[in-house]
This record gives sequence, C-alpha cells and structure tokens, in this order.
Amino acid sequence: MTTTTHPDLAPQAATVARLVAGVGDDQLADPTPCAGTPVAGLLDHLMGLTLAFRLAAEKAPMPGAASASAGNLAPDWRERLPRQLDELVAAWRSPAAWEGVAEAGGVQLPAAVMAVVGLNEVLVHGWDLAVATGQPYQADPAAVLTCLAHAEQFARTMPAARDSIYGPVVPVPDGAPAFDRLLGLTGRDPSWSA
Repeated sequence: MTTTTHPDLAPQAATVARLVAGVGDDQLADPTPCAGTPVAGLLDHLMGLTLAFRLAAEKAPMPGAASASAGNLAPDWRERLPRQLDELVAAWRSPAAWEGVAEAGGVQLPAAVMAVVGLNEVLVHGWDLAVATGQPYQADPAAVLTCLAHAEQFARTMPAARDSIYGPVVPVPDGAPAFDRLLGLTGRDPSWSA
C-alpha cells in the first residue's frame, strides 16, 4: 500500500486505552471474537503486539511473536497496557520510524506498511476487546479507511498469507459500513456478541 501521509495511531490507541480501564476482573475468562481466546488472552496479545510494533518503529525487533495466553497476562496489565499504547504512538511519531524496513513477529515489511499493520492490530483487537466486555467502541474513521485499503489489497494479492493470519472471510452485506467490511476481511462477524 502506498500512502502520501502517515496514519496516526493516536486516536485508536487512546480508545483502546480507555477500554482497558473498563475491563472487570470477572470478565477475564469471558470469550472474545478470537475463537479460543478469552479476554485475558486478548489482553496478553495486546500487550505483546504494542511492544512488538513499538520496537518495529525503533528498528529493534522483538524476538518471536506476541502471545495470546491468559496464563501469560502480566499482573500489572491495567497500568502497563495504556503506557505501552502511548509508547507505540510516540515511536511511530519519529520520522526515522517510517524509513526503510521494519520487523515484527519475524516478518519484514516496508516501514510504512508495518505501521498500517500495527494500526490494524490495535483497531481490530480493540473492537474484539470492546464487544467481549460489553463496551461501546469508536473506530477512528481515518484508521478504518487506511486499514480497509490495506486489508483489501492483502486479501487480493496474498490470499494464502491472509488465510494464515485470519479466520475465513465473513461476508457482509453490500453497502455495509467500511468498518464492518474490515471486520469481515479479518475473519470477524460484525454482529458478534458475548
């Protein structure tokens, strides 16, 4: 995907940070749209991916991939995850972050593409967390359009890679909102509820 401006991760990161504050301890074992992953596992994944994509921006890749294990969730996740979201945003505000190649999860991509992948992770997993915990979700319109364009291109040009990352595409009605189309392309049913 070629862009002339850099996507801003801040609005969606702030939304997800607010969601974290609304997660109750009694919800940690609840299901999420990510099959087999409870809320605690999703929070663990968000912690790992915010670190991985921050390090990608800093050109200091994290070894391995972000886990999604309830058993690995750090006890101080309520404080750490919002801080890591802020650090992710700050890292991608550096002009150097957008230069050259960036690596996350063992995958190397042009830095600008990696930023969109990171934004998509925050955006989509933020929705996963919101619907799993019964909280309202505000998807940043600019983030949605950026991520939808990326997801459409990814599905069109690398279908096998897309299928290895996401579940099967969930069909959405013609004329569905852009965010519903993005959710469908990332293997999610926009009408999912806990």
